[in-house]
Order: sequence, then structure tokens, then C-alpha cells
Amino acid sequence: MKQKFYITTPIYYVNASPHIGHSYTTIAADTMARFMRGALKKENVLFLTGTDEHGQKIQKAADEAGLSAQEFVDKVVVQFKGLWEKLNISYDDFIRTTQQRHIATVQRALQLLYDKKEIYSAKYEGWYCTPCEIFWTQTQLSDSLCPDCKRPLEKIREVNYFFKISAYQSWLIDYIKNNPRFIQPASRQEEVLSFLHINTLSDLCISRPTQRLSWGIPVPFSKEHVTYVWFDALINYISAVGGFDAKGDYVSGWWGDDTQIVHMIGKDILRQHAVYWPIILKALGIRMPDTICAHGWWLIDAAKMSKSVGNVVNPLEMVDKYGIDVYRYFLLKDVPFGLDGNFSEEAIVRRFNSDLANDLGNLLYRTLTMVEKYYQGAVPSPRNEIYDERITRIVACLAGLHRQIEDALTATTFNFSLALEKIWEPVSMANKYVEDAKPWNLAKEGKKEELEAFIRILVDVIRQVGHSLSPFMPQTASQIEAQIGKNKINKGQPLFPRIENTR
Repeated sequence: MKQKFYITTPIYYVNASPHIGHSYTTIAADTMARFMRGALKKENVLFLTGTDEHGQKIQKAADEAGLSAQEFVDKVVVQFKGLWEKLNISYDDFIRTTQQRHIATVQRALQLLYDKKEIYSAKYEGWYCTPCEIFWTQTQLSDSLCPDCKRPLEKIREVNYFFKISAYQSWLIDYIKNNPRFIQPASRQEEVLSFLHINTLSDLCISRPTQRLSWGIPVPFSKEHVTYVWFDALINYISAVGGFDAKGDYVSGWWGDDTQIVHMIGKDILRQHAVYWPIILKALGIRMPDTICAHGWWLIDAAKMSKSVGNVVNPLEMVDKYGIDVYRYFLLKDVPFGLDGNFSEEAIVRRFNSDLANDLGNLLYRTLTMVEKYYQGAVPSPRNEIYDERITRIVACLAGLHRQIEDALTATTFNFSLALEKIWEPVSMANKYVEDAKPWNLAKEGKKEELEAFIRILVDVIRQVGHSLSPFMPQTASQIEAQIGKNKINKGQPLFPRIENTR
């Protein structure tokens, strides 16, 4: 494990309000940041998120709202920050592409690449998708629709600046093959390699004429152009944590070989992050991130969520209805990170009643009730070690729990579902132990030492499970800690009362 850990979400496009996809990526990154703060020194972990505030779609949305572009983005950014606060997101830095620290870094990167002759001017004639803000060549099209979003394309003729990404195609293929953890999960790596083997990269248009779009970062070597939003956006990962010195070298305390650098994204922006971004870094002489992890989509009835279809899930509504940690738990547990998942409130309720109410909540409440009943709220310390095979198995499970969580999150690359499955193993073992041992019979039969050992192992399970849950369900972990106490319990209401009616 490296000395430092730097994790990022994408910077979210502010042409509309945040939705479940935004919250999924951010909760996953937050979970990793919280876990790594426990594994490393807190000051050696940096969690970055932010907003992408330039481009044609934002100018269009601002015009429709009757606001200036700056007024519009200022308004929407508040919604993102409010959502992250409500979801208990512990980001360390929030970058906006309208901030001067970012603008200065983007312009310096452009100038450095231009001076290296990596950027050139040329006349362009081709097809353009305004919603995706992407140019397409005729050979990439089968009809007049955008290959990505399936909306109509516009024929454009103009002079622009192009970045020579075509020169780096062979290098990128070799780099991906030689660094199997660079793109995760493995299916995404295969997807990128397949794209690179089938297609010949066209040089990337990194500018837009100001006569067509004025809302963007000015290109330093052309007053008639602003920067293409995707070149602008990707630079945020380095503009937030460093800058270029007088010689043009990038300097940062968070981008050295002692730092594990992780970008968490959705699969719909994989190509920009796994093709454009590494080539930009290579051309600038900057090291690669360690991992680009692209998760799947949340679907409704097997269809991608879409505002136009009207099937978008508002995360704030889910949090208000079920609670912060229930929402976090469902997103992290229900689908292995990287695969598509089908979202439904029925699925949330099933997870709630099964995992949270029946398993964890029931174990906590019944254990605290027994401590109250048999020991007046004071946690017993067994006078003698009881050699019970079931206790031995639970103790062994607890002893290996942290390593299993660490392996699930790091060795297997961000398998949150598996990590939570491991945390639930001692919960299931403890609940079964209650059913098998029947503590009420131990009390009736006067088996004091056996009862003390029984209660103590249940308390140990709850304490360690609560601690292990803190990166995933921080509020729940705090509530468990408050109720279980150190030597004296403080039983409250059940954490997760069953939901009997979802209507």
C-alpha cells in the first residue's frame, strides 16, 4: 500500500440537477476515502469532487432559464453541494472549472502542448452532436444520428485546433496491456482495447470558435476560440492538486509515485478517461493514474434512466424516504461495482427488511435487551474463557474481518458488495448462535459463566461490525457505537424497524 491515496469522482456537468448516477459514483468514492483514512494517516488521503461548468449544453440551459451562464452554474452547484451534504459525503476538495486555479492550469497545459507542436490548426468539416459535444467522422456513422446518444447530428464547417492523439494509439494499447489494473473492471479494459484495435484514432478537436460558443476557457494562443469542454474537464484532476512550474514540469504533492491515484467514473465516460486522458498526461510528461474504475448504470425496468423518458430517480427523495445509510447500503450492496443494476424501491425494501432489520438491527436490539435483562446494562467480562466451538468460530471470523474487507476493496478492486458480504458473516453467525444457544435457557439453568461468554461474544461482534461499517454507513456506525457503549450500554430504539407497507 502506498503512503498516500488520492481519489476523484468525475466533475459533474451542471446543465441539470444531480441524479442517482451522480450519487452512486460519489458514495463509492466516499466509501473508499473513508476506508483509506482508517488505513493511512487521515492527512494522507485526498478525496476530490466538483463540477464541470463550461460548454454548449450549459450555455443552452442558461439561456432557457433566462440567466447568464455564470448565474446558472452558481445556482446548480448549490444543489450538488447540498446533495453531498445530505448523503454525508466527506470530500476534501470541491473544484469548479470556473475557478481561476483550474483556468490557469488548463491554459498552461494548452500552451505547453502547442509549443511542443502537439496541437495544430486545421479546417474541419464533419458531423457534430451538440448534446454530447462530440465531433464524428463520416466513417464512424451508419446514419445521421449520434452513435452515442442517437440524436440528430449537425453538419459543421469551421477552423479549429486539434490535439495529435492519433500519434499515441500504439503506445496506449501497449500501456493498457502492460498495466492490467489501469482500467477496471476487466470488462472495461477489454472494451477499451477492442475500441483501439478496431478504430484508428482521429486527432481530437480541442477548441470551439467563440462565434459559435463563447462560454468556455479562452484558448491562450487564439482569441477566436475557447477550449473544448472535455479537454477542460479532464485537467481538473491535476489542477486541483498542483500546477506547472516555470520549466513546464507539473509539480504536486498528490501526483507522485508515493500516491495511489484512483479515478471513479461511470462507464458512459470511459472513452474520455481511458483514451483522451492518458494521452494528455503522456504528452505533458505526467505520470498515469493507477486505476480508472468505471461502474455500470442503474436501470429502471432494464432501461437506462433518462429525463426525456421520465424514469430518473431523485436521490434526495430516496434519502428522505428511507434514510441516508439505507440508500448508501443499497447502492453499494445490491450490485457488484462495475455491473449494471436494476433500481426499484421494492428492492430497497427487501434489502432493508432482510439485511438491515432482520439481521443487523435485530442482533443489536436483542443483544442490548439481554444485557439490560441479565446484567442491568453493564457489559459482562467473562471470568473464565469458555471453550465453545461456536464462539471459537466467531472469534476467528472477527480476527480475519479487516483483512477480508481490505482485500475486497483493494486487492479485488472496489468490490463493495463483497466487503459488505464479509461484514455480514459474523452478524449471521451471531444470530444463529442466539437461536442455537437459547440464552434464556442458560439463565434459567444458572449457567452464569456460559451466559457471560455468550453475551460478551455478541457484544464483540456488534462492536467490530459497527467499526467495519463506518466507511459504508457512517451514521449507522456512530449509532451502534453510541448504543453499545464501552462498559455500559445505552439502548435506544431499533435502528431499522421493518417496513411492512411501502405504499
